[in-house]
Amino acid sequence: MSDHMPDSTCLPFNTKLLGGDFKPRKPGAVQSDSKGWWLLLQGLSLVILEEAGNAGFISGVQPVWATSSAEPLCIGYWQEQPIWAKRLDRDSDIPLPYRAEPFHGVDAVLDERLSTLAGLANQLLHWEEQSRFCSRCASRLIPIPGTWGKRCMNCSSEHFPHIHPCIIVLVRRGDEFLLVRNVSWPADRFSLVAGFLDVGESLEECVQREVREETGIEVTNIRYVGSQNWPFPSQQMIGFIADYSSGEIHPDGVEVAEARWFTKQTLPKSPGSIRSISRWILNRFAK
Repeated sequence: MSDHMPDSTCLPFNTKLLGGDFKPRKPGAVQSDSKGWWLLLQGLSLVILEEAGNAGFISGVQPVWATSSAEPLCIGYWQEQPIWAKRLDRDSDIPLPYRAEPFHGVDAVLDERLSTLAGLANQLLHWEEQSRFCSRCASRLIPIPGTWGKRCMNCSSEHFPHIHPCIIVLVRRGDEFLLVRNVSWPADRFSLVAGFLDVGESLEECVQREVREETGIEVTNIRYVGSQNWPFPSQQMIGFIADYSSGEIHPDGVEVAEARWFTKQTLPKSPGSIRSISRWILNRFAK
């Protein structure tokens, strides 16, 4: 397989996947009522309505049982109707014919577009929950019209949604590739090396450091291949492939319990979610 750059923009949780049915909302736009589509989140599950065996969107007004202290947030429009997002309490009872389905992790079975909308709702609700007070003077923040930003009522500092860049990299050595197992994962779960960008680093430096820290080896020939919004709660996964340069594998024992070279024939059963850029990179660049 060649190393040309395939299109990653239509991965789940990237809004391009939603196509023309979705239009972002400008925050502050006036809403006449709360009718429309509802994204009711309970943890990392989306409440859906099952009718005649077909699960999907909740539409109309907010269900009477969907009570919590959280206020609904309009995040955009789906097929010209408002989309409302709301966080439910984790112990809220969900009556039939409604049910909560995971939109993240190995158990996720929702339609990719529903999952993407739920991820967007999770990211924006997280921002709203975390941006009530100024981190500079602790005064209350108010919305900046037309953006998701906030302005401090006291010191006028401006704050915008925090998006945390993370690298994720497939390291190749001939027909082998490197996978790691996090200390909290089961024995058969492996994925790519990944980690957050440090202050003052380029993305390429971050790739080299994360691989070195987690596995003890050095890499070269680092190439960008794609990216994915990862709203759990607010990461941007920036994907690379790289070539092995030198060194022997020595897992750090802190984040990584095990690191091994694999081939396509010895690939673990579940190296990352099928909706993740980790699996996307493996499917395209693991020779």
